[in-house]
Amino acid sequence: MTTSTVFTPPPGARARRLTTSRGEFAVVEMPVPAGVEERGVVLLLPGYTGSKEDFGLLQGPLADHGYRTVAVDGRGQNESEGRDDEAAYARPELARDVLAQAAAVGTRVHLLGHSLGGQIARAAVLLDHTPFRSLTLMASGPARISDSQQQRVRLLREALTALTQVEVWEAIRAMGPPEEVGGPAGGIGDQAQLRRRFLNTRPAQLLATGRQLCAEPDRVGELAAVPLPFHVLSGARDDTWPLPLLDEMSTRLRARRTVVPGAEHSPNADQPLPTARALAAFWDGLGEGFRGTAG
Repeated sequence: MTTSTVFTPPPGARARRLTTSRGEFAVVEMPVPAGVEERGVVLLLPGYTGSKEDFGLLQGPLADHGYRTVAVDGRGQNESEGRDDEAAYARPELARDVLAQAAAVGTRVHLLGHSLGGQIARAAVLLDHTPFRSLTLMASGPARISDSQQQRVRLLREALTALTQVEVWEAIRAMGPPEEVGGPAGGIGDQAQLRRRFLNTRPAQLLATGRQLCAEPDRVGELAAVPLPFHVLSGARDDTWPLPLLDEMSTRLRARRTVVPGAEHSPNADQPLPTARALAAFWDGLGEGFRGTAG
């Protein structure tokens, strides 16, 4: 189901379509301001029930640090087109989309994935790491989500098979704030914006990726063999992947580890300024031969 959207990009950014070998994707691109040297380009992947708008508070601060950002709606997410069959959202398909997006940007990029987006980013890197300069997993863990979040995702999936999307949204509203019910990802915007985003997203995308979150295997060992620098960033509290799991994953990856005080599952929304500083510090410290560091 598609509804009209009303979205104002952050000051200085522009919403556009990114044309790739695998179709067009809706993106918000934030260039580096005049007078600031561009230090790199970042591809930003949102989480479950999320969208490119979730990075709106982060993109300006990253631009000020010298990083051009491209935040993406994945296939079937919000303003990006998608099909109505779940096979279209199989993890390898979504990973190939990311590779195509990186190629369309036209330069090697720092890849950042939030929550579900982190696991999709991991799958893309495992297919081909060469388009990327680094991988940051933001509030994204080593395997399936916690039992409590699995229950929420299953409730959403069951509702989507029995009700219309409008009815599901109304049920979510009755249960509590939409950013806290039905999936691990948070959201930026007022109720009307969040409603439009939910109704724009294809049910097949929510069904398929929700199933993936509840069954994701541990692929940290495979990822650790990839010659890229890694960064594991999270808030100080996370119900989707508890912090000890993220700490352990960071150790296994020999990754930089950042915990953002005052943030929970969405540091990009909860504490965008310190999150941007931590990300920029990681990227600033990378040389072409850098493999990774504990931190």
